[in-house]
Amino acid sequence: RRGKTLGLVGESGSGKTTVGLTLMRLHEATTGQALFDGKDILSMSERAFMPYKRRIQIIFQNPYASLNPRFTIGQTLVEPMEIHAIGANLTEREQRARALLEKVGLDDRAFGKYPHEFSGGQRQRIAIARCLTLKPDILICDESVSALGVSVQAQVLNLLQDLQDEFGLAYLFISHDLAVVKYISDEVMVMNEGRVVE
Repeated sequence: RRGKTLGLVGESGSGKTTVGLTLMRLHEATTGQALFDGKDILSMSERAFMPYKRRIQIIFQNPYASLNPRFTIGQTLVEPMEIHAIGANLTEREQRARALLEKVGLDDRAFGKYPHEFSGGQRQRIAIARCLTLKPDILICDESVSALGVSVQAQVLNLLQDLQDEFGLAYLFISHDLAVVKYISDEVMVMNEGRVVE
């Protein structure tokens, strides 16, 4: 639901990430439905799914692998807006990108830098900002704090909660860390061997 977090837990190999990737249509579903605004996003054509692609975004586990090392942070944030025609021109897109960097706790100097110049926690903030450029309704957080130290985890979790409150985002929060899931989730779903068991 809008503004709520569904935690998805289970041991490694239980199918948690597969659920997230299937909702993004990065994996093809073999059966079942996923209803979004009353429409089954799994059965629609790729063309019909295109407007939904912008509305469902994913933050991956590894902040070191999810950013293109050849792109500045500014390019990383502006590119998705160009692809999805968000913003009237480059100036408007760059303004939005800079505002989002500020919103995730990074200053304006980050805009011209490259990913290798940032820590893991900062890179994850950049990945979050990149998702927000598309004004999504749903964020899938796939083990998105598990590669971070405990204090940085807490900072990123608090940031996610602040952004959820501000934008009314729905989160699917995938993790094997029960303490983190308990902290951030409104409801929890437990998976085992590809099935929801609880």
